[in-house]
Amino acid sequence: MNYRRLGSSGLLVSELALGTMIFGEDTGRGVDETVATRMIHQYLDAGGNFIDTANVYAAGRSEEITGRALKGKRDQVVLATKVRFSMGDGPNEQGLSRYHIQRSVEASLDRLQCESIDLLYMHCWDNLTPIEEALRAFDNLVRSGKVTYIGVSNFAAWQLMKALGLSDTNNWARFVAAQYQYSLVVRDIEYEFIDMFRQERVGLVPWGALGGGFLSGKYQRDQPPQTPKEGRIAIMEDDTEEAWSRRNTERNWRILDTINEICKSHPGAYHSQISLAWLLSKPFISSVLIGAKTPEQLRDNLATVDLQLQAEEIAQLDEVSGIPEMYPYRFIRETGIR
Repeated sequence: MNYRRLGSSGLLVSELALGTMIFGEDTGRGVDETVATRMIHQYLDAGGNFIDTANVYAAGRSEEITGRALKGKRDQVVLATKVRFSMGDGPNEQGLSRYHIQRSVEASLDRLQCESIDLLYMHCWDNLTPIEEALRAFDNLVRSGKVTYIGVSNFAAWQLMKALGLSDTNNWARFVAAQYQYSLVVRDIEYEFIDMFRQERVGLVPWGALGGGFLSGKYQRDQPPQTPKEGRIAIMEDDTEEAWSRRNTERNWRILDTINEICKSHPGAYHSQISLAWLLSKPFISSVLIGAKTPEQLRDNLATVDLQLQAEEIAQLDEVSGIPEMYPYRFIRETGIR
């Protein structure tokens, strides 16, 4: 396993992070505690040290399973969780108010069976709470020792930049990591975020690295594209980013065609590994979140660290997956000519 610096911090995290969103889920696509524990230990044995969960995942069960699995192994892990979404029926059991943040963190610490959280994300923007209140609450948690680093997820570009400016002005703890959807089939954050991440030294930890399973290799152009019956794509509504209608496009089939060709140059490599390796080629990425339902899937994803794409292969993937409207912006950025 290789390790990378997390944003502007001095913290080193494995370049593949273990996502635990479906641990404990009872929707039929979840992972039960026995298998989840086995996968966490498998990940640690492979040299992984970055585990990601959230209080809202499986209504807290993901944190509970993760906490029990890490008993006696907590010092081997950079443990990340999140706060924002509803954890109950009460009016104050959601959002980024100081009230909700403090209580949510205490509850997460209990479920995780630990004394501190290594990385706490704001899971989403809260229109009700002033961002100053949320940032101050996060800063207080850092100063108290209950949280070590802070991160952000799913903010708009202006929201993230405003938060960073306020943190700098007030000498508050600053975001070092950011979680956004990013993959060969979803590259829209490149419009505004990538230059920001570089300039502000915020490490990207992308989720949805396999496009909800589309890039796993189970779908091929020469097979009749039918609506999936299982996996993340199958449960997403048509108006969401990961819906099958968003994946079943000519652009995306061309991406898979290109991955098929690259696989021929890497005997034994899987489509998922090519897709993950493309992400790891990007210097602004601190770690890539991988989710797996079985130990076998996790084993295959972890093997990505042994795969090295050639420069021309990365360029091929860049080209086939690029968004045409991006090129004028890239030209301006690289040449300064308007």
